[in-house]
Amino acid sequence: MLRKIFISILLLVVSFSFSGCSLPGWNSASTPPQQSEVKPIEPAPVSTDGVRTSYADTVERVVPAVVVVTSEIKATESRSRVPSFEDFFKGDPGGPSQPQQRQRGFGSGVIVSADGTIVTNHHVIAGASKIKIELNDKRTFEAKVIGSDEPTDLAVLKIEAAGLPFLTLGDSDKARVGDIILAIGNPLGIGQSVTAGIISAKGRRTGLGDGSFEDFLQIDAPINRGNSGGALVSLTGELIGINSQILSTSGGNIGIGFSIPSNMAKSVMEQLLKNGKVSRGQLGVGIQTVTEDLAKTMGLKDNKGVIVGSVRPGSSADKAGVKRGDVIVAINGEATDDGNALRNKVAATAPGTTITLTLIRNDEKIDVKATLDEFQPTKPEDGGPAGAPNAAEPGQSGKLGVNLQPLTAEIAKRLELPAESKGMVVTEIDPSGPAASEGIAKGDVILEINRQPVETFEDVQSALAKSVDRPALLLIARRGQTVFVTVELNK
Repeated sequence: MLRKIFISILLLVVSFSFSGCSLPGWNSASTPPQQSEVKPIEPAPVSTDGVRTSYADTVERVVPAVVVVTSEIKATESRSRVPSFEDFFKGDPGGPSQPQQRQRGFGSGVIVSADGTIVTNHHVIAGASKIKIELNDKRTFEAKVIGSDEPTDLAVLKIEAAGLPFLTLGDSDKARVGDIILAIGNPLGIGQSVTAGIISAKGRRTGLGDGSFEDFLQIDAPINRGNSGGALVSLTGELIGINSQILSTSGGNIGIGFSIPSNMAKSVMEQLLKNGKVSRGQLGVGIQTVTEDLAKTMGLKDNKGVIVGSVRPGSSADKAGVKRGDVIVAINGEATDDGNALRNKVAATAPGTTITLTLIRNDEKIDVKATLDEFQPTKPEDGGPAGAPNAAEPGQSGKLGVNLQPLTAEIAKRLELPAESKGMVVTEIDPSGPAASEGIAKGDVILEINRQPVETFEDVQSALAKSVDRPALLLIARRGQTVFVTVELNK
């Protein structure tokens, strides 16, 4: 038995020797260990297993079409300050002639055609006496303004150049919430930068400009001062927006930015290039979106549509027979549930165009045809408590939490209302009352309560008595507009 085991071990050793192999720990002088080959680390691919790891390819394509815009504005130095000691060595510190100082503003722009046509924000170049464009390759050009449109905060510039790289305007209507986007511009003047994020929302309105037309793409890609007028692009390199605003509590980025959609920019750009101005349609109505509270208080079947708060005499809507209290539920057969979207749609339609409005009036659906007027900007109004009248033996309404007095021709003039206006003016308001909680303020004029016109305190009491099991419906005139407001009354 031992002999057989010995023979087996001997044969095993001989076998390993002839095959050139060695046992563990067995050293062979004729076969040194192999050194592994050292290789450089390969760059990460653009995608791994279908997951994108870089935006570099898109950035390389689009960055050359984004420019720096520097505007020069002349400003006369104010003499309201107290002269300093140094002023006495510079001549008369209070004399009538004042040197003009030059203020510089900076922003961004996007080349949209090879011949040097550039789109930027209106506020980047507003009031500029000289505008300089710096390309990505460091060449500089002086630009002229082809046209500027304050209501959309867009402007078109032109430089004398050819064969320039440019971006194609994409279809912003196809952009979806959650799409990845890149923002390119000149934040805080530090130089061209790229940030990434997603589309957070669509159809946003910030209300930062009076009379403006807003349909913003909300984004979380970091943008700051200097990004204004820069590009918002998709991962395919299409221009889908012009960056315009940020919402901030500190002045810096907090992840809430707004970009003008490319479809709006394209429409404005084409009109500015062709006519030097933008023409818009106008209905001549004051509107607001129907909320659940408004629908309930007004007895509507649902909270769809846009309610008409006012109709301007002689306007397109007036001629078509639209009345205050009508609910617009469709325009040209397309449903509408948002007042800002309806306003933008009308504005995007050429003046003189006839449109069909579908209305709900007294629980009946009717169609009316309106031929649009041309939009005329209105003068911004300050409004607010500063222009409110002082109380003169006001009546009190404990249910609303306000003091009221009848609207006179003198007060109407101070509030910039028509002299023939009738209603009750809010002269004082309880800050903890129900009216204040709904945003009603001193200087507002209550025209109706529960669809009943009110001109006296007795009218107010009678109308409020109708609110037994639901909120009161108030029609308020405020800063040239009329709006419906629902108020839960004090018991």
